[in-house]
Amino acid sequence: MAIRHDDLIVIDGLIVSDFGPEVFADMRRGGVTAANCTCSVWEDFATTMRTMARWRRWFREHADLITPVHDVADIHRAKAERRTGIIHGWQNTSAIEDRIEYLELFHALGLRIVQLTYNTQNLVGSGCYESRDSGLSDFGRDVLAEMNRLGILCDLSHVGPKTSEDAIRASQRRVAYSHCLPAALKDHPRNKTDAQLRFIAERGGFVGVTMFPPFLARGAAATIEDYLDAIAYVIDLVGEENTGIGTDFTQGYGQAFFDYITHDKGDGRKLTDFGEVLNPEGIRVIGDFPNLTAAMERRGWPAARIERVMGGNWLALLGDVWA
Repeated sequence: MAIRHDDLIVIDGLIVSDFGPEVFADMRRGGVTAANCTCSVWEDFATTMRTMARWRRWFREHADLITPVHDVADIHRAKAERRTGIIHGWQNTSAIEDRIEYLELFHALGLRIVQLTYNTQNLVGSGCYESRDSGLSDFGRDVLAEMNRLGILCDLSHVGPKTSEDAIRASQRRVAYSHCLPAALKDHPRNKTDAQLRFIAERGGFVGVTMFPPFLARGAAATIEDYLDAIAYVIDLVGEENTGIGTDFTQGYGQAFFDYITHDKGDGRKLTDFGEVLNPEGIRVIGDFPNLTAAMERRGWPAARIERVMGGNWLALLGDVWA
């Protein structure tokens, strides 16, 4: 029996788009139940606080489209109310500066997912573009322990391999690569080796598969089938119960944004050149999400696998970590 996309709980493990009513409406067109929406990359405490304040205004002004998520019950409520649940997430720990107590403050405002480092070195550890990965710092271990205490998911997508390994070993809760691709399909500093993918899964961790074109083997020429190939590869490696979606949609952004995220701390040395950023044919925008379900069906994936990968696995992970 065919599976209906509208019946699924669809969770995207990472969206970093130019948020506003147009993106919110497209989330609804795509049937996205909930998404980890980035509200800090290189920003400091004050700038991140302003961003989270703006989200509170959006929740009021666009209550027909979006709703805040603090626990898994909020995700189920979003599904029932046909709105998209917004999970506040960071791609860096720069917003706490050197004050661990700020984590609890942001958690009270809805912060539920935090990536330890964004591409380069910070007070916590090293990123994937840092020339020497020195591992998780002592301060980083304290930050991770506080995240564990509060129930904030630790994300390691942009984190360096040694720092990631240290965090996986040190964390008392499950951790995730919320948005990554296998290095076996394309050798790139942002992609994870088979050993790294197995290591996180063997220790209870999770892998969200991205479709960000610079990290796909065919780049801007990729299609939705290439994205499915990557998802299938990860499933074969770590198991379908440990695999989900983490698109890394950058919808609405232009070159200025990509310049910002590809320079150290936003305006330092250039770290990488993405080239053309064109999402895979068939899933160019968030509203195309139903095409992903249809593509899985064409491959003959059973309904249980589709339900898990499209959101069920994320729901279980978040339930574990946020409990």
